[in-house]
Formats: sequence, C-alpha cells, structure tokens
Amino acid sequence: MSPAARSSYLPVVLAGLTATIVVTAVVAGYLLFRPERSVGSVRADGVVAGGGKALTALDRMVPTTAPHAAPAPTASAPAPRMTGGPGVTPTPPVVFAVAQASVPRATLHKISALKHVQKIAAVDAGTIRVSGTAISLLAVNPAEFRAWTPKAVAGEPGVWDAIARGEVVADARAVRRLGMVQGTDYQVDNGPRLRLGVSAELGLPGVDGLVSVRVGRGLGLLPGVAVLVHGADEHAEALTSKVRTALGEGSQVAAVGEAAKRVIKAAEAAETAKDDAAPPKAPQRVVVGRPGSYLELYQVSAKVCPGLSWTVLAAIGQVESSHGRNNGPSSAGALGPMQFMPATWKAYGVDGDGDGKADIWSPYDAVPSAANYLCANGANRGGKKLEKAVWFYNHSWSYVRKVLGVAEGYARQYG
Repeated sequence: MSPAARSSYLPVVLAGLTATIVVTAVVAGYLLFRPERSVGSVRADGVVAGGGKALTALDRMVPTTAPHAAPAPTASAPAPRMTGGPGVTPTPPVVFAVAQASVPRATLHKISALKHVQKIAAVDAGTIRVSGTAISLLAVNPAEFRAWTPKAVAGEPGVWDAIARGEVVADARAVRRLGMVQGTDYQVDNGPRLRLGVSAELGLPGVDGLVSVRVGRGLGLLPGVAVLVHGADEHAEALTSKVRTALGEGSQVAAVGEAAKRVIKAAEAAETAKDDAAPPKAPQRVVVGRPGSYLELYQVSAKVCPGLSWTVLAAIGQVESSHGRNNGPSSAGALGPMQFMPATWKAYGVDGDGDGKADIWSPYDAVPSAANYLCANGANRGGKKLEKAVWFYNHSWSYVRKVLGVAEGYARQYG
C-alpha cells in the first residue's frame, strides 16, 4: 500500500465526518490552511510560491545538457529542543466517532458503561473554509485532551500552550498535504484570522487540527459531536460496532491506533498479493526528442514505463539534482540530472533524444533512463512495488517517502 493510500485509509473510513458536520452546521463551512497570497504564483526564478517547501515550476524550466557544480553546503538551523511537560498518563483512543448532532449525556453514559470501555470524552468538531480547501478541526480543552494524544505530544508543552493562546495545532500530515507554514496567519472565510502555532502527530483519522473550545465556538463548530473511547486495544473492533449502535444511524465510527494498523496491514497484504499476481508491463522504447520544458520531458518520458506517473520522475529529478541545477558528481559518484551511478547507467541508460549516444549528463537521455530503471523494478505496478522501485533508486525509506511526497505535490500543482 502506498504512503498516500496508507495515510488516506482511515479518513476514507470516516468519509461521512465532513459531510455530517457540514450538513448540520453550514455556517461553519470548510477550512483551508493557506496564506492569503496566491499559492500558484511563480517567482522570477521559476519556483512556485506558496506555503511549505516550494516546488519548481517545471513548465518554466528548459533542460540543459551542461554539467553544474554542486552549490556550497549551507548551515542548517539546529532542530528545536523538545522539552517535556508535567507527567501525563496517555489514554489514547481505540475508537473515534462523529455523530450527526451533539451526543446526549444519556448516550455518553451508555457508551461509558460498555464492557471494556475505560474512559470516554466528547468534544466539539467541524470543518471551516479558508480560500476553499477543507480541513476538519476538533475544539478541545488542553488540560483535559492532552491525555488523548500520543505520549510525545501529550508531554510537549508547546502544543498545549499554542492552543491556549488561541492558535491552531495542525496534524503533521495536514501540514505536508496543504503546505502549511508555522507562524503564518490564515484568514478564515467569513470568519477570524487563525495562526498556525505548531504541528504534531495527532494520530486521529480525518482530524487536521486542534483549536481551543473558545476558538471553536467562534468558528461555529458543533458542540459534543466527536466521541473518543479508550479501552483495551484487543477489544477495539467489538467496541466499534457497539459505539456505532449507541450513536445511531448516520454516525461515523472507526477503530484507531493498533486496531487500525491491523486493518491496514491486512489491506496491504491483499494489495501485495494482487501486485504479485499481475504480470509486469515491459519498458517501451520511446524517443522523447528534446522537449522545451522539464514538465514536457517528464511527461513524455513516463511513456517509457506504461503505468508510471510522470510526477514520480519529476520528484526524483527535484530531489536528486533540482532538475539538473546540481548535477555534478555526488559524494558517492552519481552523475547527471537524475544522479545515476555509472554501473547502473551502463545497464539502463538509453538514447532518449535519438542522437546516437546515451549521455548520462543529458536530461533528454537521463530522464527516460530513470523511467527505464524504475520500470525494470516494477514501478508501474503501483503500491508496494512502486515504493520498492524508488527504494532501489536510492536505498533509503526516508528517500522513498520524500520522493512520493514531492510527487503528490506535483500532482496537485499540475493536476
């Protein structure tokens, strides 16, 4: 299962969360964390402006066969020191649910009395809109809610101080997905300005951020519609069914934590079995010519490997050499815009522009050669096969996550 599929599984299970809240609280609308400046604007240097890590505007870049020396390394800022807070005993939820309306106290007592339930909480929830993209929020009391978060988050004072100040604490996945920038103010449509204080791994499906109860009420979030249930993990699946019955028709309920991981693992196994059963598609011999932009070059080169998205090639080009702007020899000896090792190039390098020579320095040869190499490792079969193929390109799972994350960014930027 790809990272995108893995990260989206639980929100899909709770797909009705947003719909339920929007129907009953239209005033709240949706929330998009995005600065007021135009996200799609392009700077003079060809970089797409916007929150988060900028992506190069590929349609503004012309490929060149000239080698470029690597820029001098710059000192990076030291990582902030994480400090612990007062002792908190984590009681993470094993079930997370959202009802169509505020959950009555009698229903909460009924859920609390279920066998294997050790603790429950009901919090405000909803979605609002900033310039058009949806993000779901919970409105919480920091002192009461911190035990419901992962241990590292519960013990980090900065998270709870930010909420107390009236700022947003965003889920780390939402930050990556939407290009959110810490310390940035965002104007809510028909509402107040919100500052993104910090991000954290919240671990709640479909939840993109936390705000205080006071801020949530100002945004029009619905009171007491989200329910968290803590109990023994081995009983999570059974509790999910019982909580759904207690909340009634239209409620959205899912197991979270380790129980959810078991479901995901089973889905991954099924996907892997399906991938293994499907015959791989062979690489195609494609002459890409000399396209006028990197965008077109990546798109045409993807035809070498039917089923491979051009965004993966673009992401590798971005990560490896910033699209040829840093294509000099690496410390490991990799060369060219797609940073091939000479031995790998000898096996997989192709003449992409039809000039009679496979040139490791030429993007017109290197990009289709990358597609050829990825295809040989099953990248066009998607899912785990794609992840493994990218891993073969650079033996690091953090590299795989980075490449696939950048690929998602290009998919959003260029549709």
